[in-house]
Amino acid sequence: MKLTGAQIFVESLIKEKVEIMFGIPGGALLPTFDVLYGAPIKFILARHEQGAAHMADGYARATGKVGVCIATSGPGATNLTTGLATANMDSIPIVAFTGQVATHLVGNDAFQEADTTGVTRSITKYNYLVKDIKELASTIKEAFCIARTGRPGPVLIDLPVDVQRASCEFVYPREVDIRSYKPKYDGHPQQIKKAVEMIKESERPVIYAGGGIIISGASEELREMAKITQIPVTLTLMGMGAFPQDSELFLGMLGMHGTYFANQAIQNSDLIIAIGARFDDRITGRLDGFAPKAKIIHVDIDPTSISKNVKVDIPIVGDAKNVIKEMNKLLSKLGPRNIEKRKKWQKQISAWKKENPLTYKKDDKLRPQYVVEKIYEVTKGKAIITTEVGQNQMWAQQFYKYNYPRHFITSGGLGTMGYGFPAAIGAKLGKPEKIVFDIAGDGSIQMNIQEMATAVNNKVGVKVAILNNGYLGMVRQWQQLFYKKRYSATDLTANPDFVKIAEAYGASGIRVTKKDEAEGALRKAISTDGPVILDFLVEREENVFPMVPAGARLDEVIRGLA
Repeated sequence: MKLTGAQIFVESLIKEKVEIMFGIPGGALLPTFDVLYGAPIKFILARHEQGAAHMADGYARATGKVGVCIATSGPGATNLTTGLATANMDSIPIVAFTGQVATHLVGNDAFQEADTTGVTRSITKYNYLVKDIKELASTIKEAFCIARTGRPGPVLIDLPVDVQRASCEFVYPREVDIRSYKPKYDGHPQQIKKAVEMIKESERPVIYAGGGIIISGASEELREMAKITQIPVTLTLMGMGAFPQDSELFLGMLGMHGTYFANQAIQNSDLIIAIGARFDDRITGRLDGFAPKAKIIHVDIDPTSISKNVKVDIPIVGDAKNVIKEMNKLLSKLGPRNIEKRKKWQKQISAWKKENPLTYKKDDKLRPQYVVEKIYEVTKGKAIITTEVGQNQMWAQQFYKYNYPRHFITSGGLGTMGYGFPAAIGAKLGKPEKIVFDIAGDGSIQMNIQEMATAVNNKVGVKVAILNNGYLGMVRQWQQLFYKKRYSATDLTANPDFVKIAEAYGASGIRVTKKDEAEGALRKAISTDGPVILDFLVEREENVFPMVPAGARLDEVIRGLA
């Protein structure tokens, strides 16, 4: 049966079981949107292409499925780039489609033309420009396969308008075989045995786990490993929820704004078992001072991430779930040899925890940490939390306890302001039964606040808690600590009235100025149908602590200001 390119596009998405997609139409996509008009795919009209990409990203993180977004040629495609780069850094599976001028015009600077494949080459896992309609179906099949397998990531398909109009026989491939792309899922047995022997011999081990645990669905296996070995676990920002935070073995996050005890454990460990993490600079601090006494086992599905930043002793290329399963089989049979010495290690960690717990000043002022704690209490720890980027992000990580995977959604690698709100919309559409909160700053929320129209039009009941301190807070904090309080271009005292903005879009708005108003406001927001903005006027110069200054070792930490 012959179909047009536009029809092949839609039929291919149906074959991939795509239920929802996000985007904005345009001239170069008119044939495709004409077919989408009656298609069994829910289309969410965003108000900015960046918002559409973040919605697809949030949907993917919350559900584990591939997120799909679409934008027209030229500025539509370039507006997607921040969202694609965000997904690429955090290994999130997205397939993005962009319209393109007709093939005979490509390269001629036609109206609304951009070199989309060239622009996105470094910020996608792979990309395509489809010039022949006969290759369209197989290209879409490949794109979904590449996006979701191995180390996941965004894949872009650029669709010239004449390819959308052309027609050919539609045959959708059942399988994909890409010669140059063969992800390795099973770790090498000998490497796994060596790792287990090293774990058995260690006296002060630490498991350092990242987002790869969540991507591979390895949370249960990680918990079992920690239980068998009684090894403490520290997580990256992307790994939050992969290990229960109410466990005695949990150390919190490590790195620049990690807990004092996680960083001390890393610096004093004799073995680091890194799984699904990549030793980025926010984790390691000064590289030549990172974990000076430790040998390192590194498990990752991406071989290019191993020994990229930190030289490791035992590399294991494979899927986290598969590798941990095999390690657990051996560990459970043999048991740890140094259990008494490990008890001493646990006592030392307990002492560090008591010495420097995560805390803040408890008084009658409305402090951002208190707001986050209250969100945790009223949601009973079961909400999906998205964040913007900056102080709000760090407080959301520190003072909300994440005991379930896919419940903390944030831009880790790229640190994209404006991410949290559209990501919350995508997450809520993917998990409509969940309470979804975006913990935001007053600076970053304004970068994609136009998506309130998307939330209202589609009755997406996300709740936005703005920790409003009238500053670009994290930048101001650095200016306070390292630039003699010269607050250059960080004052946001000309902020709009966020309650009125919410109401103007047809949403609800609540302002909170006092500590004793916080819980009631949160409960009211949760019980209110539709999206709600809560504007918390918090202490203006509150800082995120602990903090390891850039270029310092993990144990060179600022614990707070006198």
